[in-house]
Amino acid sequence: MDSTTDELTPEEYEKAFAGKELQALEQALDIRKFEIELYWKRATYFWTFIGASLAGFIAIQASDFANKQDLSIILASLGLVFSFAWFCANRGSKFWQENWEKHVDQLEDKVTGPLYKIILARNKPASIREKCVDVVTGPGRISVSKVNQLISLYVCLLWVVLLGYSLPEFDIDKSVNWFYVLIIGLSICTCLSFLWLGKSYGGGYFHTAQRRKSRVRPANQSRKADA
Repeated sequence: MDSTTDELTPEEYEKAFAGKELQALEQALDIRKFEIELYWKRATYFWTFIGASLAGFIAIQASDFANKQDLSIILASLGLVFSFAWFCANRGSKFWQENWEKHVDQLEDKVTGPLYKIILARNKPASIREKCVDVVTGPGRISVSKVNQLISLYVCLLWVVLLGYSLPEFDIDKSVNWFYVLIIGLSICTCLSFLWLGKSYGGGYFHTAQRRKSRVRPANQSRKADA
């Protein structure tokens, strides 16, 4: 079966939207805005689970439960999986957000001009005092989404440290705790599946279509005849 995904040249891209630049630009801006809204909703979703796991881990560490170590390893594994899922979701959201931003870059010239590509900045500080004040209170070309990605990576590494802290001391003479091996192995496989199975499909689609029939049965027609 032939692929339905083709790489476009700049000329083919312009031809695809010729005469429809305004509608395409409005659509791209709306979807970009929608992607940004979803980005922060996903962050809230993951932080709920990560925060609950961290609170549970701290509570377990402060308790005197007999199975304290088992529960700590389970919670640390859960926290690691949720944090790595958050990290991957951040990267995925950034990919689609940039996709629509690039569409805006290409489409805006013929509609509004290069508004989105032109950056206006304040004057550079003239004195050392102004430079010091600007470092603290001034704006900076820092990507909010990149900061969020770095935070999610930090939280992942933190859970790795907490998981290692929860494990018993290594002793070659002790038997292997297969419960711990199963929990940690399952967590690692789940994280790897995000990278392998979680990728968006980039190939072409061949659609199938079905149309159901609907009609009003005449009053003088029996159900048996209708069947």
